[in-house]
Amino acid sequence: MKFNKPATSIDDQIALLRRRGMVVNDEATARHYLGHISYYRLRAYWLPFEVPAADGDHALTPDTRFEDVLALYVFDRQLRLMVMDAVERVEVAIRAQWAHHMAMTYGAHGYLEQAHYGHVTRHAAAVADLTKEFKRSRDTFAEHYRAKYSSPKLPPVWMAAEVMSFGLLSKFLGDLKLRGDRQAIARPFGLDEKVLTSFAHHMSHVRNICAHHGRLWNRRFTIRMAVPKSPAKLAVALRGADDRYLHNTLVMLDHLLTIVAPDTEWRERLVDHLATCPLPAPAAMGFPGGWQNRQAWRVG
Repeated sequence: MKFNKPATSIDDQIALLRRRGMVVNDEATARHYLGHISYYRLRAYWLPFEVPAADGDHALTPDTRFEDVLALYVFDRQLRLMVMDAVERVEVAIRAQWAHHMAMTYGAHGYLEQAHYGHVTRHAAAVADLTKEFKRSRDTFAEHYRAKYSSPKLPPVWMAAEVMSFGLLSKFLGDLKLRGDRQAIARPFGLDEKVLTSFAHHMSHVRNICAHHGRLWNRRFTIRMAVPKSPAKLAVALRGADDRYLHNTLVMLDHLLTIVAPDTEWRERLVDHLATCPLPAPAAMGFPGGWQNRQAWRVG
């Protein structure tokens, strides 16, 4: 089937929304945000208001206002910023633990030795990706290393940890052959290595969604994190939650933040933010019933 939909002007976009049942009280405001956010991006935020139409087209629940859609968009944007704030601190901590363990156990460049990894082809692909990322880096330390040292071509592990993407780091971590290595890296976070490596992979996916300004609040994830059995308080916090949605990610980020940033008030800010959503956001984010009464979400 050949795509043949024509482009639509902003005035026509507003007319289309009105035909489908959206209340647009302030055309100037609607025109401004459709121009600066775009119809296609905002469309993801009026989908929760859609209902089947008799003619097979799209329709919206009665009294759906453009302001409601915009409020949901703003809620999600602020949620992404909060998640990115947490991810940044947790990511830096995982990088630090991986680099320190590998350096102290195998030396500055031991992380490049294939013998420490479980899959030859995966390791080779990871090293090839790191080589590209290191060549592209314009960080002062990277340029200094390339100018001063001819061998090895790649930098020591503590530099590599700063150059590689978090997705690539999760591959190096997850492919370590010895469970003892993975466990040593996971131990400071109070997690089993399977949980940490799974969450690192999942978190890199969440990070990419946030970095590209994607919809987060009701996203159904294809890359899930493993549900931990310990510590007990974490297992209880996740019980009954839908692991395809954001709830478990938020609980895990909060758990890790209490370790890497003990004075954080991230949970308090998150709970306050959830209360501002114009829709029942927790249900769409995989929160279990009665989540407010669980110890993991109590504040104050």
